[in-house]
Amino acid sequence: MILITGGRGAVATRLTTLLHRDGLPVRVGSARPDGLTPPDGVETVRLDLTDPATFHAALSGVTTVFLYASAERITDFIDHAHRAAVTHIVLLSSSSVLGDDPGNDPLAAAHHDVERALLASPITTTILRPGSFASNVAGWAWAIKAGRSICLPFPEAHDAPLHEADLAEAAHAALTDSRHRGGRFTLTGPESLTFAQQAGLLAAAIGRPVPVDRVTPQAWKQQMADHLPAAYADALLNYWESNDKKPFTPTGTVEDLTGHPARTFSTWAADHARQFTAP
Repeated sequence: MILITGGRGAVATRLTTLLHRDGLPVRVGSARPDGLTPPDGVETVRLDLTDPATFHAALSGVTTVFLYASAERITDFIDHAHRAAVTHIVLLSSSSVLGDDPGNDPLAAAHHDVERALLASPITTTILRPGSFASNVAGWAWAIKAGRSICLPFPEAHDAPLHEADLAEAAHAALTDSRHRGGRFTLTGPESLTFAQQAGLLAAAIGRPVPVDRVTPQAWKQQMADHLPAAYADALLNYWESNDKKPFTPTGTVEDLTGHPARTFSTWAADHARQFTAP
């Protein structure tokens, strides 16, 4: 039995479908399982990764876990998983842990703590470290639908945005192909793009302009104050500044794991155009 955590997420939803199509036994965990709509025959279970009282039932009969963990109770989760005879965990982590000092970066610290706990455990752990998600630009949707400009402090900052479908397929490979067991994989999209270039590709997908306004880092931080803690805003600003006008080097890991090249940002934009146009 394979347990999928974070069952409401786009990656978990796609991964569940892929595993179910393979005829593999799958259980989907979520803190709010009533709203899940998995394929017919897929079991759902309440699993709150901050509440060890939910761990035993979720892990009963499970041998493999796809884990998007909370660092808060990771040791408890590992203990329950080991007692339940789980032999393999595929962890959805983040490439932010590869920075110079992830323990002092609030965006990386939780992922780093989870990785350390799992690697110190007796359970074989495969780690997926995605970089920036293409879906991060979904935060622009409200402005675009309102006909407003996107306000960016570093519009020329580069990254290599990753389509969630590629991450799901990479996770599928990590769970089902023994050649990848115990590996460490850094995943990116196939091309280095600035935020301004992403806005242009999104404009092409929706058929209307997506104007970009440059704002100061402090102005952006103030705009985000109601939605993003200051420490996280500062970490993002530091990351973007470090990549300003500096092309990003994509990895070929998606193709290594899945057998096909990573999907482009243009593909993601076409797949999600309704998010930026529907009322």
